[in-house]
Amino acid sequence: MPTATWKNTIIADSPAADLVTVEGNLYFPIASVQPEHIRPSSHQTVCPWKGTAHYYDVVVGADINANAAWYYPTPKDAAKEIAGRVAFWKGVVVK
Repeated sequence: MPTATWKNTIIADSPAADLVTVEGNLYFPIASVQPEHIRPSSHQTVCPWKGTAHYYDVVVGADINANAAWYYPTPKDAAKEIAGRVAFWKGVVVK
């Protein structure tokens, strides 16, 4: 089962069939993310074809990985398959 881990802690896991890959990034269903390991961030970026990305900090104990997860709350039609999904970076290992 694919997982996203940071600091030897599973942040998300989901059967491969439930994941979506876009631009080389695996997007996990939000329901597969452990809620105690993410918290909303105020950071946002804009992708011309996906829309506005919002971010989460990844949290393990007292350690915070700022803006290490992102999602598109209302993706554009070209990226509608990533609605309700989260992707990771900044040292979060996805495999």
